[in-house]
Amino acid sequence: MLQFTARRLILSIPTLLFISLVIFLLLELAPGDPMAQVPLTVPPEVKERMREALGLGEPIHIRFGKWLYQFFVIEPLHLIDIMAGTDFAGGEQRVISWQTRSPVMDIVAQRMPQTLWVVGLSYVVGVLIALPIGIYSAYRQYSWFDQVGTFVSMVGFSVPTFFSGVLLIVVFSVNLGWFPSIYDTTHVVSDWDSFVVQVKQMAMPVFVLALFNAAQISRFMRASMLDNLGQDYVRTARAKGLSEKVVVLVHVLRNSMIPVVTVIALGVPQVFGGAIITEQVFKVNGLGQLLITAIQANDLPTVQTLTFIFAILIVLFNLIADVLYGLLDPRIRYD
Repeated sequence: MLQFTARRLILSIPTLLFISLVIFLLLELAPGDPMAQVPLTVPPEVKERMREALGLGEPIHIRFGKWLYQFFVIEPLHLIDIMAGTDFAGGEQRVISWQTRSPVMDIVAQRMPQTLWVVGLSYVVGVLIALPIGIYSAYRQYSWFDQVGTFVSMVGFSVPTFFSGVLLIVVFSVNLGWFPSIYDTTHVVSDWDSFVVQVKQMAMPVFVLALFNAAQISRFMRASMLDNLGQDYVRTARAKGLSEKVVVLVHVLRNSMIPVVTVIALGVPQVFGGAIITEQVFKVNGLGQLLITAIQANDLPTVQTLTFIFAILIVLFNLIADVLYGLLDPRIRYD
């Protein structure tokens, strides 16, 4: 297992380098001009000097190499400086946003708590709801619980989040006045009352995303459980006198979790990527909203950095899923 993990980590290095090159070239070919938002009264020679200050006058390979050095060397050193109080990255140029003229990773660090509060919590809630619903629906196939679970899952998966989000705002914010319609990102939790306010403003966006995530994962869980409940080893376990609880929750569930782990693991990077539509509906100032504003402003360093961070997370959680396969199924070997 350790050798397999080491091989995969080494293989991920050229994979991520190739992904970063593809992202960089695609953004270079994308239409748009970072100087488009500069007032028309600015003389052309001043705009040209601004382009040179942003590094746009250099060849593509030079800019790509500088970005790699800044992302993989300068930014980790800056993080070490913050944690250890050192000065390894002192005076070095970091990845700077063209829109805000501040380091991109600093903006990401500011937006990350809002994304994890809303999107991260909704994913955890969705998984915790989906797994028992999928397990019991498969065990009681075609029962009233299965029928209701199937109906709710289809509704949650079919209805887009922008529709369900607006519907909740109309019902619970406009008509009933129970929850705020706009997420206050400046709110600080310091006591019980402020915690209650935080829970209220999180309730609707978390519910919208949790319903969507639970609908998808529960269907995978149900299908995987049904596939394993009819296997020969289940009849053998029952013939040996094992209790139904042990058969279902130990033998069947363990084998059924293998494909579901892939779905859950590959969904985790979406948490850090933010729920772009839901964040726009509830005005959550998270990473999804940051990516949208960066694209609209042609802020290529921010877009490139965010998309590459998402790519790193996808590769990492793919590896985690593969490792979990071996823990769930002893028959899987990584020789």
